[in-house]
Amino acid sequence: MASISLLFLFISFQLLLSISLAIVPASDTFTYVNEGVFGDYVVEYDATYRFLPPSRNPFQLCFYNTTPNSFTLALRMGTVRSEALMRWVWEANRGNPVRENATFTFSADGNLVLADADGRIAWKTDTVGKGVVGFEVLTNGNMVLHDGKGNFIWQSFDSPTDTLLVGGHLRAGGTSRLVSRSSTSSNVDGAYSLVLEPKGLALYYKSPNSVRPLVYWTLTVSDKGSLANLTFSSELADADGSLYEFRFQYFMTNPSSNSYINIVLSRYNNTLGIDGNLRIFTYNPNLQVYSWDVTYRFLDRRSRYGECQLPERCGKFGLCEDSQCVACPTPNGLSGWSQDCESKKVTSCKSGEFGYYKLDGVDHFTIKYTRGDGPTKQSECEAKCSKDCKCMGYFYHTDRSRCWIAYDLKTLTRVGNSTNLAFIKTPKK
Repeated sequence: MASISLLFLFISFQLLLSISLAIVPASDTFTYVNEGVFGDYVVEYDATYRFLPPSRNPFQLCFYNTTPNSFTLALRMGTVRSEALMRWVWEANRGNPVRENATFTFSADGNLVLADADGRIAWKTDTVGKGVVGFEVLTNGNMVLHDGKGNFIWQSFDSPTDTLLVGGHLRAGGTSRLVSRSSTSSNVDGAYSLVLEPKGLALYYKSPNSVRPLVYWTLTVSDKGSLANLTFSSELADADGSLYEFRFQYFMTNPSSNSYINIVLSRYNNTLGIDGNLRIFTYNPNLQVYSWDVTYRFLDRRSRYGECQLPERCGKFGLCEDSQCVACPTPNGLSGWSQDCESKKVTSCKSGEFGYYKLDGVDHFTIKYTRGDGPTKQSECEAKCSKDCKCMGYFYHTDRSRCWIAYDLKTLTRVGNSTNLAFIKTPKK
């Protein structure tokens, strides 16, 4: 019995030793420096960029920037012979830029490292001593580090930025999620995120006035079990290969099961935008100018959700109806909507220095997907808002006696039910 144990320990040690000694062949290592001329082709966000050798058509690694000397290492999608826009589909170091002469290195120890010109590490894969022998950009846009048997030790699909390529996935618990870019010029995390939750997908808006992100859309995948992961996939839907069906494939636990939910059909072979909308783009490399097509918008006037669910559809403050911004609410009634519409700022929490004005048949963008508080009296709902200096107004459904406190107003939606009321906080002076 002892000899068997010793043999097992010896085999285990030898296995671990072989993994630790695995090295990348010298011919496959590289160091690329962020220097030289910029590329000529049109890319997303009107960025300047330098392309790097690692590529697999139509994907290519680049350094790009939208503000001077502030670079992101990213994967670009688009063919160089096309006149169509090239899009950024994965980023290593969003919010942690590097400068001119930064380096991107794949060393013999199996680690990918992005370092600034002064040696500061901006991003790395932490794969030293894990048996990595090679780096590759796959045909689906997944970048991988693999061992001698082809097993993935690290893959970019495990850490998406704001895009899911076909084959990309989200994991439950927020370990991987999509996060919008702040703006076309500022490459830091924006206000919107797509998260895989136990029962489905949820879109959140991160308000500067609220501790918790605010949900504005959900898609229930299954009421049984808990979601572990979800993959964006496509399947041929006809014999001649001209029609594809896009799906979310998912794996459940407790009990374990696999299934899928169909989304949309497309005639070609998933991105969270700056505005918080989730879109499916399809790319046809055989077209020169119109290679990209927006196949589906999850919040769209033609869908059952509508654009009024987008928190900033009507800017800082506006009334939305049938996906259109129709009015600017004021203490004196509704006026014509414009990008300048904004609620009056309340600067004092003292009783008597602010009040409320009422809007009938109006909901907040969070109400459809949250229960609110209650049953409770309207006076109690108002008192809760009045005591909270960050509260900008409250929403109350008289038929159900339910209350929602709003820390950000943004887009309000006109609804047919007159029992849905909004009370907007406003200064008395």
